[in-house]
Amino acid sequence: MTTTSLPTSLGTASAGGLDAARVTWAAGGRLILDGVDVTAPAGAVSGLLGPNGSGKSTLLRVLAAVQPPADGAARVAFDGADLLGLPRRRRARLLALVEQEASTDLPVTVLDAVLLGRIPHRSLLAGEGADDRAAARRALATVGLTDLADREVATLSGGERQRVHMARALAQEPALILLDEPTNHLDIAAQLGALRVLRTLAGQGVTVLAALHDLTLAAQHCDHVVLLSGGRVVAAGDVRDVLVPDVVDPVYGVRTDVLTHPRTGRPVLTFSPRD
Repeated sequence: MTTTSLPTSLGTASAGGLDAARVTWAAGGRLILDGVDVTAPAGAVSGLLGPNGSGKSTLLRVLAAVQPPADGAARVAFDGADLLGLPRRRRARLLALVEQEASTDLPVTVLDAVLLGRIPHRSLLAGEGADDRAAARRALATVGLTDLADREVATLSGGERQRVHMARALAQEPALILLDEPTNHLDIAAQLGALRVLRTLAGQGVTVLAALHDLTLAAQHCDHVVLLSGGRVVAAGDVRDVLVPDVVDPVYGVRTDVLTHPRTGRPVLTFSPRD
């Protein structure tokens, strides 16, 4: 994934960041999220980690108000605003959600799909203008898809579709971006490119919360992590404090060794089966 500079209007988030408390959600009589508290600082890349079924995707959807919490005790605030109580259009000016399986078989071009991210910034009856198309093309350039602007989304590979969804979120120009497995389907170079985009966003002041499976990628690229297990927060904080054997091993059922990257000084995790 090659990248260019991001839209200059990004980076309007304040130091408040995301602050959620008592988030609960259930399905089929089973508790998926059990009173989760989560924070994501502004100007940082926060990783949402945990084994399959730990509640990562559900939590992101509740934070984005796509799914309502199970009761009225939940609080989701961003920069002092009640995200769950905001009108949908106003919330969409603040927050973008990149879901893992947001595919479509409709005959829509890549550029038109990215232009959907501009809808919150237009009046209800207005079509896209020159500024909208410019923002969409900047977003496509950022994720390295300029050459595919006129292709139909349905003809793309899974990795290319994932980058289209990220471009749509970038065109939305959010102050808070939530991502569910943004490196899913991507090759190694594209994974690093996607995470570089997130680091650039954070550098511009945007609050970034991304669900990730790869703990080593999280250790290399995140500033702050939240570890879920069984719908509850097991640990949260600096990468170097959370991604340690005493925390990781009982959650994932593995034996973890933590090394130091020779160039970055960041932690590198290796795993072996538990005896």
